[in-house]
Amino acid sequence: MDKEHQETTTLQLVLAWGFVGIPLVFGVVQTLINSMKLFQ
Repeated sequence: MDKEHQETTTLQLVLAWGFVGIPLVFGVVQTLINSMKLFQ
């Protein structure tokens, strides 16, 4: 496997995780914020 192909694959992997991970983290944070309202 050549290095250029590996870098492209790594970049695609990072973009894919960012595309999934950012909304996932946002959703978890919003859920935690809303759940704290139940305990006040």
